[in-house]
This record gives sequence, C-alpha cells and structure tokens, in this order.
Amino acid sequence: MASTEDKFYRARVLERIDVSNDLWKLRVDPGGPFSFVAGQYATLGVQTPEKLVERAYSIVSSPYEETLEIFFELVPQGDLTPLLFRLLPGAELKIRKIAKGRFTLDLRSGPTNHLMICTVTGVAPFVSYLRTFYRDWKNGEPPGDHRFYLINGASRSWEFGYREELDRIATEVPWLKYVATISRPWDDPSWAGEVGRVEDLIRKYSDHWKLTGADTTGYLCGHPGMIEMGLGILKRRGFANASLKQEVYWVPAK
Repeated sequence: MASTEDKFYRARVLERIDVSNDLWKLRVDPGGPFSFVAGQYATLGVQTPEKLVERAYSIVSSPYEETLEIFFELVPQGDLTPLLFRLLPGAELKIRKIAKGRFTLDLRSGPTNHLMICTVTGVAPFVSYLRTFYRDWKNGEPPGDHRFYLINGASRSWEFGYREELDRIATEVPWLKYVATISRPWDDPSWAGEVGRVEDLIRKYSDHWKLTGADTTGYLCGHPGMIEMGLGILKRRGFANASLKQEVYWVPAK
C-alpha cells in the first residue's frame, strides 16, 4: 500500500493575494513534477494534529506555467478553507501528485463556440482555458478557429478575481467576449457594468452573440443553484446533454 508521502508532494506557498475579506489567491510551488490539462483540479491538504484534511480545487494557472495558482473562497465552518486561509508565503501544504477532472476544454467534437458561465471562484478553470489558448495564439499555434464567450457573476465587483486580466485579453484578441455582472448593485453603487444574476443573462447574451446548441458547447462552473438553472435554460434553447459540461463546487444540503 502506498504511503502518504508516495501520494503527495510537499508544496510551498510562494505568493498570496487577498481579493476581498473572504477571497484570496495562492501561488504554489507544487514540490515536484505536476502535469495537468487546463480545467483539471489539484487536491490540496493541510495536516492537523488529528488528520490530513484535503479537498480538490480547480487550477487557475495554465499548464504552461511552472507554478500552480488557486482561487479560494473562505467557508468559515468548512474543514479546509479556514486552514488554508492562515497560510502565508513560505508555508507548506500537501498536494496530491496527480491532477484529476474532466471539466476540460472540448476542441475536438465539432462546435467552435464555447459559452462559459460561472460564479466567483468558478471562473478558475476558464482562466486556465483562456491563458492556455492565449499562449498558443500568441505563438501562432491556435488549435482551430474557436471563439469564447464568458459570463462571470459575483455579488459585488470586488469579488471578481480576474476581471482585469480577462478584460485585457478580450480587448486584445478577436476570439473572446467577456461580461462581468453583479447581483447586488445596491452594495456597489460605483459599478457601471452589467447587473443581474448570471442565469438571468444567459438568454440575453446567447441571443446577442448568436449562440445555438448546434454550434456551441456550454460550460457551467461554481454555485450549484446557478448550474441547475443554467442547464435548464440552455436545454430549453436546444443544447443537448452532450453539448453541456458542468463542474459543481459543492452539493447543497437537502
């Protein structure tokens, strides 16, 4: 039987960026060779006196990057995020040596449009997709004539971890359209962008961008309620199950 040391690297925090009082990013040296595909997740762990507490988190960074970037939301009563929230540069944590997950970018089945819908930390795999595709595009090696459309929701504007980066890419390239929307504008009076829940904007922007189930793959990531409603909307618009992918970050209590 493999030991814990055989399954895990001793990773080290290189950088911490606080996005808000309960959202933060860590850039981590995984501690050894770590291969993954954009959209997959890493399993992180923190050793307590009682046990190793671990959980999977979507990887923000591109496979082209040497370090791993993860975007976290603090769950005060959670088992792991309060432990991760305490970590500062130089701190150690454990990471399973093998990345997993099937929420990867489909560039082969036919559709060349990719509609990506997310809430808060659910943007993570989409940033990984886009950083990777952007690198290929900059190198003159884009894998096909693909177009990306991202609707990124949060309650307030300061919860967007990657809005500046995504706006910059969308301004530079012809293949990305990016919309950020907030659902609590009364808490954020200076916000001048789109307003409404993500699922309330799916019809508007899929019409605006002329996206159909025949030529588009839909990807939904983040809050389970948003995913359930978003899937229903897209199915009613003609998206087949085979054209829809989802990554649910937690299962709501019954």
